[in-house]
Amino acid sequence: MSQPRKTEVSVKGTVVTVLAHREQDYISLTDIAKYKEPDRADHVIQNWMRNRNTIEFLGIWERLNNARFKPLEFEGFRNKAGLNSFVLTPTQWIEATQAIGIVSRRGRYGGTFAHKDIAFEFATWISVEFKLFLIKEFQRLKDDENTRLSLAWNLNRTLSRLNYHIHTDAIKAHLIPAVVTVAQANLTYANEADLLNVALFGQTAKQWRSDNPKLEGNMRDHATVEQLLVLANLESMNAEFIHMGLPQGERLRKLNEIAIRQMQVLTTAPAARQLKG
Repeated sequence: MSQPRKTEVSVKGTVVTVLAHREQDYISLTDIAKYKEPDRADHVIQNWMRNRNTIEFLGIWERLNNARFKPLEFEGFRNKAGLNSFVLTPTQWIEATQAIGIVSRRGRYGGTFAHKDIAFEFATWISVEFKLFLIKEFQRLKDDENTRLSLAWNLNRTLSRLNYHIHTDAIKAHLIPAVVTVAQANLTYANEADLLNVALFGQTAKQWRSDNPKLEGNMRDHATVEQLLVLANLESMNAEFIHMGLPQGERLRKLNEIAIRQMQVLTTAPAARQLKG
């Protein structure tokens, strides 16, 4: 199993880990607790979870975000919350209620993590000042990630446009007859563009517009970073295939094989995850 993406922020001298989990940001409650008591982080978290208001908050969050949440088990914890004898650990909460908002991990990224909504609530209990600084640093982290993603997207979009010129030059030299009308030339370009669309996206531009009438732009405007990178490669490869004189049907088959292989590599390789942040 691949390791989750890990980032860190520094909050008032305390390093707080942020993990990508379930395609969401989960923040280390263990690290936050160390701001209060560096040597007794687990004890701090358990004290927080003994609180009735905490149980109420966790239960509401799970009901809003988790269809598998067990309400009867939750009610049992809520009825006991606040009693001197009541003890609740993150693992007990997770196993009894099938909660997803809190995660207990072992190993390299060990500790107790929680969805950012819950982590901010915990930080409030620790220190309102700490919570405000945590939100500020977390937002700075997300802004940096979005900037890097935007730069990567724009870079691949530029590569795609540059390769398009190579692609269209090959079409003009090898597929368009010497004497054609403008309409015929445009039709040839459109067919070759759709050849790439079908190879990569599985549908033509017309089909995409019919399936997505409310979206602005075209299918390439809504492509992922990986798809744009593969598209740039396909344009170069198609230009070479055209120079080699391969018929369109054979080129489509080869391009589709290349697209499948490259997308499989890009969506599983560590380099792809680094490209996203």
